Amino acid sequence: MLATDNAVIPYAVGVDIGCRMALSVFALPPKFLSQRVQELQKLLLDNTRFGNRTGFDRGKKLGHEVLESDTFQAVPFLRNKQATAAEQIGTSGSGNHFVEFGVVDITDPTNEMGLAVGQYVGLLSHSGSRGLGASVANHYTKLAMENCQLPNEAKHLAWLGLDSELGQEYWAAMTLAGDFASACHHQIHHRLAKALGERPLAKVENHHNFAWKERMADGREVIVHRKGATPAGRGVLGIIPGSMTAPGFIVRGRGVAESLGSASHGAGRLMSRTRAKQELGEAQVRQYLRDHDVVLQGGGVDEAPMAYKDIHAVMQSQQELVDVLGSFTPKIVRMDGA
Repeated sequence: MLATDNAVIPYAVGVDIGCRMALSVFALPPKFLSQRVQELQKLLLDNTRFGNRTGFDRGKKLGHEVLESDTFQAVPFLRNKQATAAEQIGTSGSGNHFVEFGVVDITDPTNEMGLAVGQYVGLLSHSGSRGLGASVANHYTKLAMENCQLPNEAKHLAWLGLDSELGQEYWAAMTLAGDFASACHHQIHHRLAKALGERPLAKVENHHNFAWKERMADGREVIVHRKGATPAGRGVLGIIPGSMTAPGFIVRGRGVAESLGSASHGAGRLMSRTRAKQELGEAQVRQYLRDHDVVLQGGGVDEAPMAYKDIHAVMQSQQELVDVLGSFTPKIVRMDGA
C-alpha cells in the first residue's frame, strides 16, 4: 500500500478493482455441512457462475441499481460497458476466486456482529469487478503512463492528478467498479441464502485493490492505495483468508498509523502459479484435500493449498494491526473449472 497527495495511481490500485471478501453467517450447526454435502455442492453449482463463460440465463438474472448508475454515461470510456456488466453481475472470476461453505467459529464476545461465542455455518466469497474493472484498470493505466512519463523502471507509478479531468474520470470509474464488485457478492449471497431457506445472522465485507481518501494522523488528506492490502482502521471489520485447507480470520482493525490503517488481504502465495503446476500433481492435491476433509468443485493445481503461505505465520506477523474475532474454515469449495 502507499499514500499520495491528491493523485491516484491506477496500477497501484490493480486490475481487479474492488476485489473483496464477503461472509454470511447462518444459524446452522457445523454438522449441517457434513450431513448435506451433496445438497450443498448442488446449491453452489446452481447458484454461482465462474470465469468468462456466460452468466445466468435470462430468467434467472437479478437486477441491481448499480447497473443504472449515471456513471456509465458520464464517463465516455464506460458507455459501452453497461451490457457486459449486466451479463456478468452476480458471477465470480477465475484464478483464486471462490464461493465456499465452511465453519465459522466466533471466539471474541465483543465481536460487534451480535454473535454469541460458538460455531455456525458460514458462506464466504472472494471475487472482484470482473471485465468492468479490468477494462477500467488497463485503459487508465495506459493513459497515466502516456500523460505522466516516468523512467522505465518506475513507469507503473504513473499517476493521474485528482484535479485533472482524467483523474476525475478514473476515480468515478474505479468507484463504479468497486460498487459493481460489491453488487456481485450481494447477489451471490442472496441467491444462496434463499436456496438454503435461511437469513444470515450477520455479514462482513471488506475489499482490496482500491484507493480511499483518508486523513493521516497530522490531518493531511491523502489517497491510500491498497493493492493486496485491506483496510484495518480502528473498529473496521474484515476477513483475511488462508487457503482451502487453512482457516481464514474474522478481524477488527486497530488503526495503526504506521501501516496506513491496513493489513494483509490474505495469506499470499508461497509458489507462483507456474511453479505450482510444475511441482504439484492433481492426485497429490486431491489427496491433500481429502486428508483435510475439504470438497472441491473446479479449481486447479495452481490454487493448491500448498501453494500458499502459512496463514498462522502471516497473522502472527500482523498481530499489532488487527484483533482476531473468530475464524472461518472451508469445507465445500467452488472455483472456476469443471
